[in-house]
Amino acid sequence: MSAQPVLQAAADLVAAFARNDRAAYFGAFTADASFVFYTLPQPLLSRDAYQALWDSWREDQGFEVLSCTSSNGFVSLQGDVAIFIHDVATELRMNGEQFFSQERETIVFKRQGSGTQQKEGLWLACHEHLSAMPEGLPPP
Repeated sequence: MSAQPVLQAAADLVAAFARNDRAAYFGAFTADASFVFYTLPQPLLSRDAYQALWDSWREDQGFEVLSCTSSNGFVSLQGDVAIFIHDVATELRMNGEQFFSQERETIVFKRQGSGTQQKEGLWLACHEHLSAMPEGLPPP
């Protein structure tokens, strides 16, 4: 089994985030996806919970992604599950200020469909875990 469909799913997800394409970005996740962000006090336990937070950020704080770049991607295939890890550099705007972050992220993808559909490899993200980069490491 090739990792290429997972790498493409990850690239599509990052690209949708980078261009603020809410529909495409959240469409890359399963409805029951969970999210762990080091910037939040608790996990988000569904896609709807994250969408509501995203919408409130946009409305209340003028949240806008200015760029997002993935590097050092790696895929571990585990049957119908794939674990994608990468380094991510993000520039965004909130409350009129620009912020830049270097982070490490794990995205777990699950192959969707059954039978022939499943073999075609539609991969959706079912978990995302974002971590701050360790201090002192040079940017990728």
